[in-house]
Amino acid sequence: MKTSVVSQLAGDLREAAHSLTGSKDDFDALLARIGEARFLLLGEATHGTHEFYKARAEITKRLIKEKGFTIIAWEADWPDTLRINRFIRGRDGSRNALEALEGFKRFPVWMWRNADILDLIGSLKSHNEHVHAGPKVGVYGLDLYSLHASMNAVIAYLEKVNPEAAAQARKRYSCFEDFGEEPQNYGMTAALHRSLSCEDEVVEQLVDLRHREAELLQKDGKIAEDELFYAEQNALVAMNAEKYYRAMYCGRPNTWNLRDTHMVDTLDSLMNHLQKQGENPKAIIWAHNSHLGDARATQMSRRDEVNVGQLVRERHAGEAVSVGFSTYSGTVTAASEWGGVTERKIVRPGMEGSYEQLFHEADASNFVLIFREHPALARDLNQSMLERAIGVIYLPETERYSHYFSADIADQFDVVIHYDESRAVEPLDRTSEWDAGELPETYPSGY
Repeated sequence: MKTSVVSQLAGDLREAAHSLTGSKDDFDALLARIGEARFLLLGEATHGTHEFYKARAEITKRLIKEKGFTIIAWEADWPDTLRINRFIRGRDGSRNALEALEGFKRFPVWMWRNADILDLIGSLKSHNEHVHAGPKVGVYGLDLYSLHASMNAVIAYLEKVNPEAAAQARKRYSCFEDFGEEPQNYGMTAALHRSLSCEDEVVEQLVDLRHREAELLQKDGKIAEDELFYAEQNALVAMNAEKYYRAMYCGRPNTWNLRDTHMVDTLDSLMNHLQKQGENPKAIIWAHNSHLGDARATQMSRRDEVNVGQLVRERHAGEAVSVGFSTYSGTVTAASEWGGVTERKIVRPGMEGSYEQLFHEADASNFVLIFREHPALARDLNQSMLERAIGVIYLPETERYSHYFSADIADQFDVVIHYDESRAVEPLDRTSEWDAGELPETYPSGY
């Protein structure tokens, strides 16, 4: 893009941006844009940036208080998040917010076991304790990685309500015992030897639970309905996780589609469950930008990939607002390989030709940009520019190929929130590598 065009766009951005100054009114314009929407999708350009977590928490608390949102749905596993849900709703034996987070043991633990989430859980607990009429806020996980944890949760539920059915579930799920605790081991073996697949068993268990619904709901009350719904969702997670891990080794490219479709199906099931209980639920979804920005506006569409943002827009047209986050430079909590140690890494400045670099050029520091307010600027921004995505792994030495993709950002999101310089989210489980941080590239010269 020519320098003159960049300068013009940067100037237009500066005029259009709502500055973030740290005041209580920072997100007034965003809440006005949300209006009566029932779904708010809050993204993140990294899985480890403090400003993203803090802003999403502030927005979430305002939406609960001012617009009646009661569902917070995370890119996290269903059984781990249910422990938090029960804690904030007064149904769990956890003594405090820190103990409620103990379920998050799988890499990357810092995504949810961090200081910002700890503060949010305490706030949600306090809010619910003051709700004496009407629905309380709940936190739920949308993801499908928790194969073994979800199977164990199904058995634990049935042991309380029907020991005979629990024994049957244990027998079905024993199909996985020969593969150990790593679901990838199962997926590899089942993909190569179809006769060793446990697909029939996980499907049978879900069907059995649903057939027993009337029997299992002999206890009256909302809590009994919730517990059955939670168990059915765990059985569904087990079924879809089995399919997901098997598909990883079958040469099928769209395990991504399976995962994101599962997340939206879970969201819709949750909304329907609460509607049956007489509520009028509204949901806030926290996930990476790559899940929440409409896939049709990115190069994902060329790989026939869909995502949560696209599916929510398609299923709930006019009822969803999608917010993306970005940062130009700073630090981030991430690892160098899957399952690796938690590190505090330096985020390289946004590349030339990227939205991050353009937002930096606007010299507006931190801001909210609402595309509907400036349709001409939105059209000008849809130029298939580069956009950065840092997940749980950050590889700055191969950043262009590892972390950038092309997008039309004003079609991808309804709103963008930019923090020009950001810092790493603080993990609760600190490592020496995180405390030390990463040396700048100019060390030791200082140049």
